[in-house]
Amino acid sequence: MKLFYPKPFIVGLLLCPIGSLFADWPNWRGPNFNGSVDKEESYPTFFDQKNSVKWTLALDGPSASTPIIFENRIFLSGTRLNPKNELNSALLALCADKETGKVLWEKSAGSGYQPGNNDGSKLQLDSRSNYSSPSPVVSENKAIFFYGNGDLVCFDHSGKLMWSRNIQVDYGDFCFQWTFSTSPTLHNGKLYLPVLQRDEQVHGRGKINAKSYLLCIDLKDGRTLWRYIRDTPASKESRESFATIIPYRGSLLVAGGDFLTAHDPMSGDEIWRWGTWNVSHKQEWWRLVPSPVAGNGKVLVCAPKNAPVFAVACPEDGAGPRLLWETSDNKSITSDVPTPLFYDGHFFVLSDLRKNLAKVSPDDGSLIWKLDLPGKYKWRSSPTGADNKIYIMNHNAEVLVVSSINGKILHSAKMGEDYDDQTRSSISLSGGHLFIRTNKILYCID
Repeated sequence: MKLFYPKPFIVGLLLCPIGSLFADWPNWRGPNFNGSVDKEESYPTFFDQKNSVKWTLALDGPSASTPIIFENRIFLSGTRLNPKNELNSALLALCADKETGKVLWEKSAGSGYQPGNNDGSKLQLDSRSNYSSPSPVVSENKAIFFYGNGDLVCFDHSGKLMWSRNIQVDYGDFCFQWTFSTSPTLHNGKLYLPVLQRDEQVHGRGKINAKSYLLCIDLKDGRTLWRYIRDTPASKESRESFATIIPYRGSLLVAGGDFLTAHDPMSGDEIWRWGTWNVSHKQEWWRLVPSPVAGNGKVLVCAPKNAPVFAVACPEDGAGPRLLWETSDNKSITSDVPTPLFYDGHFFVLSDLRKNLAKVSPDDGSLIWKLDLPGKYKWRSSPTGADNKIYIMNHNAEVLVVSSINGKILHSAKMGEDYDDQTRSSISLSGGHLFIRTNKILYCID
C-alpha cells in the first residue's frame, strides 16, 4: 500500500473539534456528520405502520433523500409523478411541521434542465433513481436543495426563494454513468459540493477532458467563492464518486477517484492525500458511493464491489496520513453503497453485498460482532445510531432495530407496501423520534 504525504498545513487546524452545530438532523449524516446523535434521549424500539406512529405524511413520489430536521421543521426533497402528463411532474422542495406532519409549504424547485441531447426527463436520467436523491441541508434561516440535474436552490424557512443556479449550466454537463446524487455539505456558514467525475463524455454527455472539482458557495447569494480542481490518475468510472464531503477536525474529507483527501475549507487547497485502494489504478469500474466517516482520529473509507474497508489515521505533528488497518483478511466487512456509522466509539459497517452489519474496533479493525441480515432485498440505507440502537432499512422498507452492544435484532417492522423496492432513504433521529421515509409515506415514530 503506497502512502502519499501531505503538503504543508497548519496542524492546529486539523486538531479543532468538530462539535455539533445543531441538536437536530441538519444534513443526511446527522449533527455529527457520522450518522449518530450524542444527546441522551430514548428512541423507539417497537413500532410498525400503525403502532407508535405520531403522524404520517403522504408523499407525491419516491426519493432517496433523507428527512432533514431543524427545530420544529422538516425539509424534504421529493418528486411529483404524473405519468399521464409530464408537464405536471416536478422536482419538489417541501417543508413540514415536525409536531404534526402538516405541510407548511411546497415548491416546484426544478428548472427542467436535461443534459446532453435532452437525455432522460425532467425528473430522472435513468431508471435506478431520480434527481431528488440528494438530501437538503439546513442552516438557522435557510434550506438548500440540490438535485441530480444540477439545480441548486435556496429557500428561507418560510419558503421564500433566496437564490437558484444550475451547476451543469455553469460548469458543463456531468460525466457520470448514472444519476449524480451527491448531497451537499453545510459547514461554518458555507456550502460545499464535490463533482468528482470522468474526464470523458458519457453517452454523449459532458466535456472531453472534464475536470473533477470541489465548489465552495456563498450561502447568502449562491455565488461561487472558490472552485478547486481535484486531480487523479484514476480512469473511467473509477474517477466517479457519489460521496458527500465530511468536515472533520477543521478540514474537509473527500473520497473518490481512488484517493482520500483533506482540504482547507477556506481555499479548497489539498492538505493531505492518502491512497490508493485501487493498486496501480488497475480497476476502471470502481465508482465510489459511500462517504468517509471519521471518529477517534481515524477516517474510514470503503472501497467498492466487495473490496476492503480502510482505516486511515489523521495526521498529527506534521506527519503524513497513514494506514492503520484494512479488512482484506475478513471479507465480510465491506460496503459498496451504504456509508458506515460511527457511534459510541465504534464503527458499524453495513454490507449491502454480503448482507450483514458489523461492529468494528476503530483501533485495529477487529470484528466485535456480525449480524447476518434477513430477507431477499438489499440493505442500502446508511445506518444511524442512538440510545444503544442501530436503525437500518432495506429496499422493501423493512426496518431493523439492532442492539449496538451485542448485535441482536430487537425489532423488525415492515413500513412499506408488499412489493416496494428501491427504498433508499436513511432514517433520521431527532428529539426521541424516528423519521422513516418510504416510497410513499413519511412516518414520525414516537
